[in-house]
This record gives sequence, C-alpha cells and structure tokens, in this order.
Amino acid sequence: MTSLDKPTEDTQAKDDARAVTEAALFEAFGGVRGMVETVLPGLLFVTIFTINKDLHWSAIAALAVSVALVVVRLVMRDTVKHAFSGVFGVAFGVVFAMMTGNAKDFYLPGMLYTLGLALAYIITTLCGVPLIGLILGPVFKENLSWRTRNPGRKKAYAKASWAWGLILLAKCAILFPLYWWANTAQLGWVLVALKIPPFLLAVWLTWVFLAKAPAPIDVFAEMEAEEKAEEERKAALAAESGEPTGGRHRR
Repeated sequence: MTSLDKPTEDTQAKDDARAVTEAALFEAFGGVRGMVETVLPGLLFVTIFTINKDLHWSAIAALAVSVALVVVRLVMRDTVKHAFSGVFGVAFGVVFAMMTGNAKDFYLPGMLYTLGLALAYIITTLCGVPLIGLILGPVFKENLSWRTRNPGRKKAYAKASWAWGLILLAKCAILFPLYWWANTAQLGWVLVALKIPPFLLAVWLTWVFLAKAPAPIDVFAEMEAEEKAEEERKAALAAESGEPTGGRHRR
C-alpha cells in the first residue's frame, strides 16, 4: 500500500458511511413519497375550505385522499406505516372538527402531536436515551448498543434529538398563536408551508451529526458471528470426543 492509498480508502469509507446514513434516514422518515403523503391531505383541506368555506366537504376530501394513499401502497405492496399515520392524523382532525364545529380544530390534534413530539425529543435526551437513537437504532442494526458501547454515536443522537426538539418547538411557537388569532384559511396555509422546511432542516442536521459520528455497531452481525462460533466450538468438541457433528452417540 502506498502513502496515497490510505487517504483514498479512508475517503471511500467515509463516503460509504454517509451513503448508508442517507439511505437509513430516507427509509426511517419516508422519503419524498412520505412527505407528499404528509402534506397532501392538509393541502386539500385548506384549498377546498378557502374556496367554499364548507367544513364537511373539506374534511371528507382530506380523509378520502388519505385512505386512497393507503390503498395505493397496499396495491403496490409497499410499506404503509407512513400512509397509515397520515390516515389516523387526518381522522382525528376530522372527528375533532366535526365535534366542535370549528374548522380550525381540524389542525389542533396534529399541532398537539407536534408539541408532544418536541417535548419527547427533549425529555428523552435529558434522560440519556435520545429519541432519535431509539428510532434509528434498529434501522442501522445497532439497536441500543450506542447507549453503552458507542459514546460518540450517543452524542450524535443527543445532538440530533435536541435539533428535532427545538425545531418542532419553534414550529409550535408559530402555529399556536395563529390558532387563536388567525382564521382557518390563514392557519391552514401557514401550516402547509411549515410542513416540509422544518422537517428537511431536522433531517439534514441529523445527517450532519451522524455522518461525523463513529460507525454503528451491527449487533445482528455480532449475534450471527457468536452463533457461528458456538456451532464451530460444538463441532470441534464433538470431533475430539469422536461424536458425529450431528451430536448423536453411536449405539
């Protein structure tokens, strides 16, 4: 190996790690399609309500498109977790708005969820188990190994969780005053506008923190290696004692 080979290999390893991080984040948060499924029901609701001020038609249209997105995923045999979460969110909003008769209440469950999620990111980080690590650990096949065996990675997860929590709190600081002071259309358009940019900022910061962190410890690969080593140990003991590797004694 020449003196120029090692930097090239190090650079390639870093590029591979970043690619893995990007793919994991894309999978965990649904990618472009997941963002579309998140935005479309609310966009349809506020568009129809802006035009005709009809709560019932707006709510029905938002719920119908959410269900349609799930059906499309089922037909394509794709994962439905992001689409299903959208259906439940829209359904809660529809039920709440219908019960109160206030169209702005269509957005209230989602706003409360955002506030609760922001607090969850912050509280779990303060408790030493940052939520983003709990979400991404299985995706990276490291589960909770980062808590005790990979301090650099735990620090990156803590930074990312702080980023998510503070960004979502800032979003809530804009939306909740508008819930009280603005009309339904104004609140709806601002909420639609704030769906994607804060999310992308949080995902980008997560990628930055994790790209600089140590590589994840693949606990699944470790378990497989341990099982293989145990099988080889048993085979070696059986060979020493004159037993067949199948473990049966000759009669």
